[in-house]
Amino acid sequence: MANLIQTYDSLANAGEITRDPAQEACLPALEDIRAHLDAAPVRKRGILGGLFHSKPEEVPQGLYLWGGVGRGKSMLMDLFVDSLETSAKRRVHFHAFMQEVHEGMAAARKTGVDDPLEPVAASIAANVKLFAFDEMQITDITDAMLVGRLFEKLFEAGVVVVTTSNRHPDELYKHGLNRQLFLPFIALLKDQMVVHELVSPNDYRQDRLSGEQVYFTPANAAARTAIDAIWKDLSGGEAEPLTLTVKGRDVVLPAYRNGAARAGFHDLCGAMLGPGDYLAVANAVKLLVLEDIPRLGRSNFNEAKRFVTLIDALYEAKVRLIASAAAAPEMLYVEGEGSFEFERTASRLREMQDKDWGDAGA
Repeated sequence: MANLIQTYDSLANAGEITRDPAQEACLPALEDIRAHLDAAPVRKRGILGGLFHSKPEEVPQGLYLWGGVGRGKSMLMDLFVDSLETSAKRRVHFHAFMQEVHEGMAAARKTGVDDPLEPVAASIAANVKLFAFDEMQITDITDAMLVGRLFEKLFEAGVVVVTTSNRHPDELYKHGLNRQLFLPFIALLKDQMVVHELVSPNDYRQDRLSGEQVYFTPANAAARTAIDAIWKDLSGGEAEPLTLTVKGRDVVLPAYRNGAARAGFHDLCGAMLGPGDYLAVANAVKLLVLEDIPRLGRSNFNEAKRFVTLIDALYEAKVRLIASAAAAPEMLYVEGEGSFEFERTASRLREMQDKDWGDAGA
């Protein structure tokens, strides 16, 4: 079987991916991990007893791959995970994983255990040798306090972790509440994982959209077909829901893949969501496809207010927007309370259609 470097070379020669020296520089570290994991015997573990007291020998360091948006981090992660012959592997978006951890701990508490994180971490370690996290970022104080303990248990159990992020470890949870309590986790990451920056000057996601229409009106079958084609190109045709937990509420993005999400207007603006929810969405995605934006006015005033708040959050976070709407931005909200204030939102919607939008956030 071809190794990871050979696989990348074959794909580049076939024109299926664009050869990038910065991406190629990441391959040796990923190949070392792949070769070790596929050569190592599957560990036999119980779910609990003694799991965290005997770390397997010769466990390789993991990899923390960070860099700007659209540089190919997720593509390399997919290539790496797909190349592994072992079935004891899992790839998951970091937000989705933390949601699972919270749910697992809630279930464990009902059993009366002293530490509900223990059985959750034990179950993970019993089933995987490799955990691949996409887009690690910490924005919630609860997750910040939890993730350090969890990763410590996984590392002690010999689980190898590979993760991508837009931030260097030292920038995680920057300016967060009680951040000093989070610093030992950063030190743990740098001790257990090789930190590698993907320094490519190319933004492939932006390149895919360069010159493409990104705002479609009216929101009809033709718009849907065009957006379907863009989404297939961005996601590879695969996606799954992403659930974000914000102060105990679930915010669901119906389709998510590699930093891109797809939702309908009513998914995000028809629900009773607020600024904190939209900030969480803006922090979780780098591109949002938002479909079927209706005309706005007195009849849907609350939805219109939420839409304004959502666009503000996306704009400030430099999130790329692809949208279908009932009318051009300036004609979406032409009468009723709030129509004057909507002029700023219309202006932002126009600005976000520029082919270079989002470069400053990369």
